Amino acid sequence: MKKFGDLRHPLHEGVYDQHIFKAFFLAGGPGSGKSYVVSRTTGGSGLKLVNSDDAFENLLRKAGLSLKMPSSEEEPRDVVRGRAKEVTAKKKANYLEGRLGLIIDGTGREAEKILFQKRQLEELGYDTYMIFVNTSLDVALQRNAERPRSVPESIVTKSWKAVQSNIGKFNNMFRKGFIIVDNNDAGEEVFDEVWKRIRGLLRKKVTNTRAQNWISMELAKKRR
Repeated sequence: MKKFGDLRHPLHEGVYDQHIFKAFFLAGGPGSGKSYVVSRTTGGSGLKLVNSDDAFENLLRKAGLSLKMPSSEEEPRDVVRGRAKEVTAKKKANYLEGRLGLIIDGTGREAEKILFQKRQLEELGYDTYMIFVNTSLDVALQRNAERPRSVPESIVTKSWKAVQSNIGKFNNMFRKGFIIVDNNDAGEEVFDEVWKRIRGLLRKKVTNTRAQNWISMELAKKRR
């Protein structure tokens, strides 16, 4: 499979970032395989991943708490979750300050929350897209059971149903920028096709006036 190195440009940040003002929302319930899909389709692109789950797991380990999420640890776990969200929010703020290309990881359970974030990003000048990783409920349950940090089946089922109910909303919200990935048993052909679509979106020139003005001002600063 081709990698993003095939785009034949060095990776830069800030105003020289090739993927500046591009934001991809990543959606899919527990067990959908989002992390695997995004690593196979955007690995090496330089897009910055905003994901509180990574920080949450790291902080759970540091606190000596179980990744199996037992009810007996609910109170200290909630404290850790709050800290993880704070850490992630700071990272996101730093990325946004430089208008860097982003992947914003989430489940997609709350369509209104994503719409709000989408509008905020577009106010800054971002073009926004979505990668929706889809699986059957059976596959999601099986994968969840095999994960180091699993959640109760009832939560997986509830989340899966909520995410499924939002597919139509996301399609209307992102239109040509909506990429749905069938990850029940995805192979190289699926990942290649997703990669091509993402590459096409990343190569689109920035047309948002706010973005163009910001780039012009930043370049002017560097010429002084």
